[in-house]
Amino acid sequence: MLPTMRSIHAFLLLLSAIASSAAETLVTDAATFDSAAKAAKAGDVIILKNGEWKDARLRISAGGNEDQPLTIKAETPGKVVLTGDSRVQLGGGFILVEGLFFKDPAGEECIELRIDSDEVAHDCRVTECAVVNTLPAGGAKKSSRFISIYGHEHRVDHCRFEGKTTEGPSMVVWLDAEQKAPARHRIDHNYFGPRERLGKNGGETIRLGDSKTSMLEGRCVVEHNIFEKCNGEAECISNKSCGNLYRRNTFLEVSGTLTLRHGNRCRVEENAFLGNHAKGCGGIRLIGEDHVVSGNYLEALDGDKERSAFCFMLGIPDSPENGYFQVKNAKLVNNTVVDCKSPFVFGFAGDKKATLVPENVYADNIRFTNAPLDGYADQKGFLWDQKDLKRPAWIDQREAAGPSWK
Repeated sequence: MLPTMRSIHAFLLLLSAIASSAAETLVTDAATFDSAAKAAKAGDVIILKNGEWKDARLRISAGGNEDQPLTIKAETPGKVVLTGDSRVQLGGGFILVEGLFFKDPAGEECIELRIDSDEVAHDCRVTECAVVNTLPAGGAKKSSRFISIYGHEHRVDHCRFEGKTTEGPSMVVWLDAEQKAPARHRIDHNYFGPRERLGKNGGETIRLGDSKTSMLEGRCVVEHNIFEKCNGEAECISNKSCGNLYRRNTFLEVSGTLTLRHGNRCRVEENAFLGNHAKGCGGIRLIGEDHVVSGNYLEALDGDKERSAFCFMLGIPDSPENGYFQVKNAKLVNNTVVDCKSPFVFGFAGDKKATLVPENVYADNIRFTNAPLDGYADQKGFLWDQKDLKRPAWIDQREAAGPSWK
C-alpha cells in the first residue's frame, strides 16, 4: 500500500523533531567538556576547540543509539592536540570519537573504552585519530598503552599509532571472564608506525586478550592495516583469545611475527609480510588448535627460529595457561614464501619443558623458492613449486600508497 500524504508529512515532522533535538556544543577545556558531557544525549555533537589540551581528562558516560550516535570530535581534525597526561574515557554506547591527536603522551592510557571495571563501553567507534610519540626512550618508565579496548562491538579505523617507547602494547583488547558474548571488535585501515625494540616482553603492537582469558571467544577482525617497522618485540601481534580473524594486513620490515600465542580457531588470511631483508623480520608463528593459515605472501624475511616465515612451536605437556599448548589440527593452504632465510620451522622449543610435536597439521599448495624445512617436519603435503611466484597486485598498490593509504 502506498503511503498517504498525511503519513509522509508525519514522518517528515518526526525527522525534523529528531534533528532539532540534537545539539552541537563547542568546548574549550576539560571543565566545559565535563559540563557538555553531563548534558549530552543521542545525536549531540561535542566539538573540541583547536589548540593544545594539556593533561586533559575527558570522561563521558552518556551515549547515543545506533541511528544517532553521540559524537566527540575535533574542531579541525589533527588541530586538537592532547599532550601530557591527557586521556579520553568512554562509558555507555554508540559514541563516535573523531579527529583527535595525542602527541608525546605521558600517561598510562590515551584512549580507554571504559570508565572503570563497572562501566564499560559498547558499540563505539574511534576514527581518524592519532597517537604519536616523538620523544626518545628514557623518559617515563611505567607501563602504558595508547588505546585499551574493553566491552564489545567497537571499531577502531583510519587511525595512526607510532613511536611508542614504554613497556606495554600499543593497543590492547581486554576480555572479561564474565562476558556473555564474544567481543567482536573491528580494527581496520590503521597505520601502525615504527616502534623501537623494547628489549623484553611487553613490546607488542597489538595484543588481543591475555593468558588468563585466552580461551574466551574474541571473534575480532583485524584487517587492512599497515604495520611498518613495529620492532618492539618478537610478537608484533600477540593473539591471546579464540576465533579472531587477521586478514589482508601488510607488515613492512617488521622484526617480529604475527603470533597465535594463546587461544584456538583463529584465521590468518591473505596478509603480506615484506621484509626487504631487514634484520629479524618474521612471518607467522603458531601455537594452539584448529588454526587456518591461507593465502599469505611472505617475501625477503631474514628472521629464523621463532622469527621464521612459518614457525610451529612445540607444546608443553599439561601446559599452564601462560605456557605453550600443543599445535593440533592446523591447516596451511595456498601460501607463498619467496627468498626467506628460514621458510619453515616445525617444532621449535620456546621452553625447556616443551616436547609435544605439532599434531595433525595439514598443508597443501605451499610454494617456496628454496628448500624450506628446518627441524623434523614431514614434507608430505607440500607443493615444491618455483613458478608463478608473483606478488598479488593489491600488495604493490598498498605499498605504493604508503602510510596515507585508506
